[in-house]
Amino acid sequence: MSMAEIQDKILLAALGHVPFDGWTEKTLAAALDDAGFGREKAVSAFPGGTADLIAHFSAYADRQMVAAMQELDLESMRVRDRIAAGVRLRLEWLSPHHEAVRRATAWLALPMNVPLAIRLTAVTCDEIWHAAGDRSVDFNYYTKRGLLAPVYTATVLYWLADSSEGSTETWAFLDRRLSDVLKIPRLQSRLVKRLERTARYFKKSVGRRASGYAPGPFGTRPR
Repeated sequence: MSMAEIQDKILLAALGHVPFDGWTEKTLAAALDDAGFGREKAVSAFPGGTADLIAHFSAYADRQMVAAMQELDLESMRVRDRIAAGVRLRLEWLSPHHEAVRRATAWLALPMNVPLAIRLTAVTCDEIWHAAGDRSVDFNYYTKRGLLAPVYTATVLYWLADSSEGSTETWAFLDRRLSDVLKIPRLQSRLVKRLERTARYFKKSVGRRASGYAPGPFGTRPR
């Protein structure tokens, strides 16, 4: 078995213990036993212990999400619908592991674990955009992922507390949040246009001042 296959097998075994023992060394030890590996395998598979196990859980969920997105007819979908589908597919795969997600979220919220939480969220958002067909390499690359990160995080938290049938309230929440952030690029475009108009106005103003005239409240007047 490759190391990736070993890690997957241990993780899947661990998911049966997390609801009872959390993301702990006890869970990892039990998972090793269930997967048929000796305790020494934990050192090579997850040298960082709990942190590495949770990181692999996130990466595994990302892989399942990407595989599910590849089954969709993305070409016929709007970009926002592709992104919504990515978030939804990931959470739908995680549904049987709701308690594991809740405990992982609580663990990642601890101050010393926040850097890992930020990194995992960034990777997930990047995977969603990439699977949705985004190939930007300029500033838009960071803008798109930066806008999605808070939407994804808020949606996960909403989903964890959602008791609606089929998580319908979560999907409605996700749609509202995406609608909000998609307004930002349009607002930015309007701002840029206004700044360009302002720049042109001042350029003309400077030219007039240089020639001895300046704009006044009733039109151009001598200085």
